Amino acid sequence: MPPAVPYQISVVVPVYAGQHSLAGLMGEIARIGQAGTTPDGHVFAVHEVLLVHDCGPDQSASAIEALAKQYPFIRPVWLSRNFGQHAATMAGMASATGDWVATLDEDGQHNPADLPRMLDHALRTSSRLVYAKPTNPAPHGPLRNLASHLAKEISRNLLGNTAIQHFNSFRLMDGEVARTVAAYASHGVYLDVGLYWITGSVGHCPVVLREESGRPSGYSLAKLLGHFWSLVLTTGTRPLRLITIVGGISMLAALLLTSFILYRKLTGQIEVQGWASLLIIVSFFSGTILVALGIIAEYLAKTMGIVMGRPLYVVSSRAVRPQTLPRLQPRQSPQSGPDIEPQPQPQPHAQP
Repeated sequence: MPPAVPYQISVVVPVYAGQHSLAGLMGEIARIGQAGTTPDGHVFAVHEVLLVHDCGPDQSASAIEALAKQYPFIRPVWLSRNFGQHAATMAGMASATGDWVATLDEDGQHNPADLPRMLDHALRTSSRLVYAKPTNPAPHGPLRNLASHLAKEISRNLLGNTAIQHFNSFRLMDGEVARTVAAYASHGVYLDVGLYWITGSVGHCPVVLREESGRPSGYSLAKLLGHFWSLVLTTGTRPLRLITIVGGISMLAALLLTSFILYRKLTGQIEVQGWASLLIIVSFFSGTILVALGIIAEYLAKTMGIVMGRPLYVVSSRAVRPQTLPRLQPRQSPQSGPDIEPQPQPQPHAQP
């Protein structure tokens, strides 16, 4: 039987202040091996690590250059200025060449040793996108964790985005999905929302987050608020449609209030002249204005979807299989035949 061809994994690491943490992270990736085996027996190889320099305040550029000389699998990606974590991540995704693309932070919270299990989860469930699912609280301060929790609750209940609770910067995605999102996503598109536009087969693999490698977070309160606002604007049109709903409720309340005021006017219970007419006009036209703004907002929402580049459809190079398929076999070498994609085994795999 010919040897199995390894799944090639590209690792994308946006670098902002990684001068002191990158060396340890690259050492961990090197220990995984460029030809390893997952717990389920799939052969994989981390054949490249893209360090995207996001022009931070420290000497990360020198650290990247030194590590690129030490490890042949490192490919630096140099940005012209600081664009932010999501933009840097997409720049690395656009340059990645692997079958699978993993994204993780530079600060050591994400353990590269979890990548083989995430690959197993993706192949076992036929998921094209797998998020790390932390089993412990994020190693941040209580205030930031509380703010993150509130932001997720607001997004889930008010904006209708039920997937946000799974958003995580530690991801493993199909290389085709990664390169497609990086190709069309424009400025202001929230990366994880863009990924959900492409694929509906999403998995979640339990992991344990680690402490940061002795450096403060690069996110200030203003940047976190801007990050959340970008998520709100990218998620969908529900915030705009709330204007129409509020306007409709306001018009209904105006009609009820008009009936009540006319009754009091006709029965002589209103003594101030002009008060009833003024209140009716203000309440009715306030609702009319809100409805008109809601209609305009709907047109803006359509325009926003076009400007952001949300695709009408995406053509895949292979069939997207349902997540209920049995476990996939390691793909075979090209000598075994023209079809080198994973094939389902005859016997179903018991779910854990």
